[in-house]
Amino acid sequence: MRQRSHVLSKYWKLAAATLLSVALAAPLSASTAAAETPATQTQATKLQDQGPAAAGPVVDRGLEYLVSDYQTRTPTKYTTDSWKPFAKALTAAAEVAGDTSAAKSDVADAKTALMSAAADLKAADEGTFQTITNNTFWNDTSGNPIYSQGGGVFKFGDTYYWYGVHYTGAELYRANPTRKYDGNVSFVSIPVYSSKDLVNWKFENRVATRSTKINNGATLGQAGWVGRLGVSYNENTGKYVLATQAYVGGGHGVLLLQGDSPTDTFDYGYFQTQITNSPTTGTGDQTVFTDDNGKDYLIFSNREGRSRGFVAKFRESDSLRIEPGVQIRSGAGREGNAMFKLDGKYYHAASDLHGWNTSVNYVNESTSSNVQGSYSSEYVLAGTEMDYSHVTQTGFFVTVKGTKQNTVLYAGDRWADFAWNGIGYNQWVPITKTGARPQFHSVSQWQFNATTGEWRVGPANNYILNPDIQADRVIVSSVRGWRNLGGSVTNVNGGVNGSRFALQVSNSGGVEQRVESVPAGTYTLSLHARGSAGQVVITGADGSQRTLAIPSSSGWTKRELTGIELPGGAATVTVRASGSGGVTVDQLSLVKTYAGTPAPPPRRYEAETAPAQCRGTIDSNQAGYSGSGFCNGDSAVGAFAEFTVDSATARTATLGIRFAHGTTTGARPANLVVNGAAAGALSFESTGAWTTWTTKTVTVSLNAGSNTIRLDPTAAAGLPNVDYLDVGAAAG
Repeated sequence: MRQRSHVLSKYWKLAAATLLSVALAAPLSASTAAAETPATQTQATKLQDQGPAAAGPVVDRGLEYLVSDYQTRTPTKYTTDSWKPFAKALTAAAEVAGDTSAAKSDVADAKTALMSAAADLKAADEGTFQTITNNTFWNDTSGNPIYSQGGGVFKFGDTYYWYGVHYTGAELYRANPTRKYDGNVSFVSIPVYSSKDLVNWKFENRVATRSTKINNGATLGQAGWVGRLGVSYNENTGKYVLATQAYVGGGHGVLLLQGDSPTDTFDYGYFQTQITNSPTTGTGDQTVFTDDNGKDYLIFSNREGRSRGFVAKFRESDSLRIEPGVQIRSGAGREGNAMFKLDGKYYHAASDLHGWNTSVNYVNESTSSNVQGSYSSEYVLAGTEMDYSHVTQTGFFVTVKGTKQNTVLYAGDRWADFAWNGIGYNQWVPITKTGARPQFHSVSQWQFNATTGEWRVGPANNYILNPDIQADRVIVSSVRGWRNLGGSVTNVNGGVNGSRFALQVSNSGGVEQRVESVPAGTYTLSLHARGSAGQVVITGADGSQRTLAIPSSSGWTKRELTGIELPGGAATVTVRASGSGGVTVDQLSLVKTYAGTPAPPPRRYEAETAPAQCRGTIDSNQAGYSGSGFCNGDSAVGAFAEFTVDSATARTATLGIRFAHGTTTGARPANLVVNGAAAGALSFESTGAWTTWTTKTVTVSLNAGSNTIRLDPTAAAGLPNVDYLDVGAAAG
C-alpha cells in the first residue's frame, strides 16, 4: 500500500462537524467469526475493471465494513495525538460510505486515509506479553483449528491479517501426525484470520474456496495446485489483491484475486503466466513483500531449478500485473523465497531445494537502499544450523516496529507434504539484530509484546535443540545438532508416541550438544528411552555435573532428573551408551523450573540411615547403591519404607525415589503417604536387574518443620529395593 497525499477536502469539511461523535458511534452489524462470508461484506456491486479506478459512482461494501470495524475503537486506549487524525479520517470515510454518488477514486482515497491513520494509532499503554508455543497445533480464538500453509501476515491499518491455504492433508495430519500423507495437497480454501497481537487469531472468512471462479470459466477447485500466496493493498483502486501460485488449465502462473476489504470474498482479477526476465513460466516459491513506502513486490524464484531469485514490483495502477523481475541472486536451487527488512537493510531468505523439508535459511542481504538493487553473496542465517530452522523451511516474515525495538517474526512452515516431521504446521520464532547480521532464535516457547516489539524466552522453553530428532529427513550417522563422541550413532525410525525418528547410540558411544546460553536457575532434564542402559550428563558453565541414569527397558519409558542447579552461561548435554548395546532416546527436554528467590538446596535421605525406617532388612549385596546400603523390604503388604524430612517453610517439593527392581513379573505398586495422609499412588516398574537403579519423581506438599514420607506397598511382593530419597525444589 502506497500512502497518497491526495486529500478528500469535501469530506474533511463534513468530518469536522461530526468529529466528536466518532467515539460514541455504534458499529454496524457484523457476522460471527465462524461465518463463511461476513454479512457486512455481501457484495451488492463489485468493481470489475482491472485498470485504474474510473470516476463514476460506486457502491463499495468494503468501505462500510472497514468503517464499522474502526468505529469499535476506544479513544482512551490511544494517545490523543494519534487519535485525532484517526477520528477525522474515520468520520470522513463514514461520509463517503454513506454517499451513493461517491466516485471510485473517493472510495479508494477514503480507505487509504483511514488505514493510514489507523496504522499510526499509538497505544496509550505499553501492551502485554503474549505467549507463542511452538511444536503444537494452533487454534483460533473460537477453538477451531488454524489451517494456514504457505501464506503470509500483512498489516492493514491497525490489524494483522493472516492468509494461507487449507489443504485436505492438513486435516489428516492434525488428526494423526504419526504417518505420512503424501500428495494430500488438494485445495480446500484460503482462510483469513485477524489479530492485534500476532498471537490470538480470530477466524474472519474464507476469501476463496473451491467454487471461486477464475479464468476461462474454471474454478479454483479445478486448479492442479494453489499455494504460496500474499496480499497487498492498492490505493488507486481501493482493492486488496491476493497473489498466489496456481496451475490452471495446464499452465503455471500467478493468479491474482481481489476484494474490497481484507476479509472480503475475493474475485478473479488476472492470471499471469509469465513474468518478464524469469526463464520459466509461473514461479518457484513466492511471497509478497510490502516496503516501508507502501510499494508491493513479489519475491520469487524461477519455477524449474529455482536457481535464480527475483524481486518484481506489482503494477501500481491496480496491482493486477507483475512487472519485470529484477534478479538478485543465482546459484544453488532454493525454495521458500521470502523477504524481510530490518534496520534499513533488505534480507532475502530461502531454504534448500528438497521438497518442503527442513533446512537452514540462506540469506542474501542488500548492499544498497534499493530493494531491487545489489545483494551480497549467500550466507547461512545464524541460529538456523543446530536444528534446521526449528525443523522448518522458510515460510514468511513479519516485521514489527515497536515502541522500544524492532523485531522480525520468522514464520516457518512445517508440513513437508505432510511428511511426519514434527507436530504443528506453523513454527514462529524471533529474529533480532545486535551485530552486523541478523540472529535466528530457535525457541520452543516465547513471549511477545506487539506494542513495544519486545520478546523474551517463555517459562516452558526447551533449551535443547532438535530434541525430537526430527530435523534430519533421512537416516544419518551424524544427527543434526548433536556432536558424535565415538561409538555408533544414528537416528532410527520409530520414536516415542509414534514420532518418526529417535536417537540411538551404541558400542559405548555418545553424543553431546552445547547449549550456548541458559539463564541461571533450577532445571529439569527429561527424556524417553528404551533399549540398553545409558546415561545423560548435564554440565554447567562452572563445570558442575548431574547425571541421569537410564536403565535398560524393552519399551519407551520416561526418565527425569529434577533440581538441576545451573549457572548462567553455556551448558552441555551428553548422551552415552553404557556398553555395546544401543540406548535409544527421544523427546529430550531441559526446562527451567525455578527462578527468583533461591530454592532450598536439595537434600538426600539414605534409606539405611536413621531416622529412616525400613520394614525389612538393610542390605548391601547389590552393586550401585549410595551410602552404606539399601532398604530391602519384606515381601508383604504394608512392609513400608519411611523417611523423616525437615523443611524450613511450608512448600511444594519434588521427591526423587531411587530404587531397583530386578524381577520381570510386573511393577510393584505402592501408596505414597505424606504426614499420615495419602498423597498418591506409585508404580515401581522393573529396572531389568537388581544392580540397575533409577529414580522416580513426584511432587508433594511439605509442612514447615518435620514431615514423614512413607512408601506403603499394596501388593504381596512388597517394595522394590529403595536406596534413598532426594528432596528438592518443585517444578514451577
